[in-house]
Amino acid sequence: MSEPSPSAAPHLRRLLGLLADDAPAEALGAVSSAARAAGVPAADLAEVEGAVATALRIRGALRQHRRRELQLTALFDTAGDLAASRDLDEVLKAIVRRARMLLGTDTAYLTLPDEEAGDTYMRVTDGSVSVLFQRLRLELGEGLGGLVAQTASPYATPDYRTDERFRHTENINAGVLAEGLVAILGVPLLLGSSRGGTGKVIGVLFAADRSPRVFSPDEVALLCSLAAHAAIAIDTARALADTGAALAELAQANAELAEANAAVREHSAAMQRAEEAHDRLTDLVLRGGDVTDVATSVAGLLDSPLTIHDPAGRPLAAVRPDGTACAADGADAEWLAETAEESRAGGRAVHRDGRWICAVLAGQELLASLVLHQRRRLDDSDRRLFERAAVVTGLLLLLRRTVAETENRIRGELISDLLSDAERDPAGLTERGRRLGIDLDRPRLLLVAESGARERLGAAAMRYLFGGDIHGVSAEHAGTVVLLVDCADEGTGAGAGSGRSPGEVARAAAAQLGHLVQAPVTVAAAGPAGGPRELAAAYAEAARCLRAMRVLGRAGEGACVDELGFLGVVLGNAQDVDGFVLATLGPLLRYDERRGTHLVRTLSAYFGAGGSLIRAKDELHVHVNTVVQRLDRIQVLLGRDWNEPGRALELQLALRLHLLSGGREG
Repeated sequence: MSEPSPSAAPHLRRLLGLLADDAPAEALGAVSSAARAAGVPAADLAEVEGAVATALRIRGALRQHRRRELQLTALFDTAGDLAASRDLDEVLKAIVRRARMLLGTDTAYLTLPDEEAGDTYMRVTDGSVSVLFQRLRLELGEGLGGLVAQTASPYATPDYRTDERFRHTENINAGVLAEGLVAILGVPLLLGSSRGGTGKVIGVLFAADRSPRVFSPDEVALLCSLAAHAAIAIDTARALADTGAALAELAQANAELAEANAAVREHSAAMQRAEEAHDRLTDLVLRGGDVTDVATSVAGLLDSPLTIHDPAGRPLAAVRPDGTACAADGADAEWLAETAEESRAGGRAVHRDGRWICAVLAGQELLASLVLHQRRRLDDSDRRLFERAAVVTGLLLLLRRTVAETENRIRGELISDLLSDAERDPAGLTERGRRLGIDLDRPRLLLVAESGARERLGAAAMRYLFGGDIHGVSAEHAGTVVLLVDCADEGTGAGAGSGRSPGEVARAAAAQLGHLVQAPVTVAAAGPAGGPRELAAAYAEAARCLRAMRVLGRAGEGACVDELGFLGVVLGNAQDVDGFVLATLGPLLRYDERRGTHLVRTLSAYFGAGGSLIRAKDELHVHVNTVVQRLDRIQVLLGRDWNEPGRALELQLALRLHLLSGGREG
């Protein structure tokens, strides 16, 4: 007999080890070359190469997640700077410093317009070494910054010196050369909104490197977020300065200016209210408030009911001006989506049908919509307050998403340990769950899901659990995603009063998860079960059900063991499947293992061919005499009655169970 072909398993284990150690991409890619050099068969080699590609995507996703956490932390630090200081110079220096830190550039700087001179000048720099560059001035339309200010759009170049899109001038080129800058990204500081929806440009924020570099869309969006903070800081500081100057002048005026004094006092009160609102909202971010806290504060400040809706139109919070909860008005989802899109496109709150709506954004992603139930027009300060509340709401929603993902990952480790070895320390597992806020003794449904889009299924499961009324925890385990879902959740339909079976819950989950990953998802359900041992047993039952669905061609569906007929009864009643298989096929399994033969495979092919030797030999790709010789050996090992109807049924069932339990046909 020929030597067995090299297995792909060692290379896959090597790949998992490298991924766990956060090895460089080159080391992951080398696994394919090693498998090819080892002579792994083409089919297995394709699996190895596919696994390498998946590992590279996972590595990239993990790095991107860590980078986003650092970026969110920096945004919170920037909000803290705005709350802690009213000094415009200090705030702008902090923003420029954070821009340089977050994007990892050699330098960052900010330019502002000079109304008297009619040009723009360098306001703040960080990482600059050239005095000539720090004193640089440029006209509207000149260079990259001039084009950003003229078009109110971000621009980036990997190599400014050779980029012909920009109007190069002698003084700009000299300053860039003196600083040694090559790659430059500039974004506008936008304030207010014109009739066409584009805000007024009050400055430009830059990040630049002294070597060629391509700035990603995420980096552009991040710099735009920092520019929005800078615009708010400049606007607030200017407004406060204007108010102070007006008060100083009016203090010297006589009684004839009483009317003007009243106007200034009103304006001062509005600015003070805006400052108070800014401090309150910033404090909410820093002390970890939620969207209901934001709604309560803004509703009280603007003296109007306020509701916050998710992208699907479902209410996240609804409060009256006195802080009490109120029923959401049931805003039409289509109307709300259209109005939120209008707000997103214009970058400002919009007034429609007696309500003010402001989109809550993270880059271009719509996170939520704020709806202020106020028929009158808002003045500029109140409108800015409402829009600032949308920014704070976005930060809180991003934080909640990050925290939820982190908590689910930590809880998922507990679930993975429970499913791996529940018998080792059930009491310890229960205590770990209690510390993490999971009562393992509480009855839950256990769902096991798999999909061809495996790399997207884990994230989709978290969105499924945290995107609505469903509560539970998910974990990736043994190539599948396992979900523990609270039985009392109305969203699952598994509540005691709902009357829905585990199979119905599995089908609903398969449909929703399939929609989220845009690919078929197969879901098997078991339970309800409570306690480490029962949950582990429920997982084993659901895993067997999933294998049965795969063999039965029911991919993309949801089911439980009770719905799989006779095969489901055998699997679901916790029968000694391995013992039955061994008792029925044991002589053939041991013979194949000792001698490297294919008697189990031959028997399966014979039954699959309806007892036809010709069709069986075609299936096995051997001569018909070989099939006859193997069947003779099977008769010697199993006895003369192996092909009698009753015995044949047992053998066929054992063959099917052997395949479902992960055995090979030889």
